[in-house]
Amino acid sequence: MRPSRHRGIDAFVFTVDPAFAGAAVRAGAAGVIVDWERRGKRERQAGVDTQVNSDTAADLARVREATPGTVLCRVNGWGAWSEAEIQRAVALGADEVLLPMVRRPEEVDAALAVVDGRCRLGILVETTEAVRRVEQLVRRPVSRVYVGLNDLMIDRGGRNLFSALVDGTVEEVRAAVPRGTPFGVAGLTLPEAGRPVPSRLLAAELARLGASFTFLRRSFHADIANRDLGVELPRITGAVAAARSRPHCEQEADRAELVALVDDLLVDEAV
Repeated sequence: MRPSRHRGIDAFVFTVDPAFAGAAVRAGAAGVIVDWERRGKRERQAGVDTQVNSDTAADLARVREATPGTVLCRVNGWGAWSEAEIQRAVALGADEVLLPMVRRPEEVDAALAVVDGRCRLGILVETTEAVRRVEQLVRRPVSRVYVGLNDLMIDRGGRNLFSALVDGTVEEVRAAVPRGTPFGVAGLTLPEAGRPVPSRLLAAELARLGASFTFLRRSFHADIANRDLGVELPRITGAVAAARSRPHCEQEADRAELVALVDDLLVDEAV
């Protein structure tokens, strides 16, 4: 596994609250994500405990105005609507567009053509087709690659979103990503929190994989309620830095604990 140049990790926060966006960046977040992805998502994720956001163009404009940090905009998966969505995200000041549910290299090529160098384009690998074609996808000049565990689980017809972390799938994607291209997976929260997989084990896995960024989403927002963001956010990113510096035997023990926990979860879900 190639080591990351990052000792800690870049954290991107999902939010449309301008005040929170500014505070998060001041506290050390690498940036903010405004989420426009909703086409077919509720139906696709029916019966799964996920979150479907309803962020708007006005939200992107307000967040852009509120922070000098990097602003990412996740659009919908590629379709007839994509050119207009990407054009609008660029016009409203997004530093980077995230293209989810990628299946074919041609979709990435088309999105890059619309972006036309005016901002960056990241992709989400969260379909079986994307995993199978990942070497083709990452030959494109994408700005980051993120493995979306929820949608990948659904697309594979699986039961546990953490399976891809322990069955070699995420490692396969990671190995294909060129050196210097940011790679991310999973989401973190407070080191002592997180369920059913503790955040400390996810932080250790991100360190082992050499991930350079992650997303902070629903559990993070719930866990930091009434806490000092300036204290807690550095603790979250620092957990990855601490995991990187641990002895190899301890890193292997963390990996073994993660694998055993996911195996137990699969058995429980089967029962």
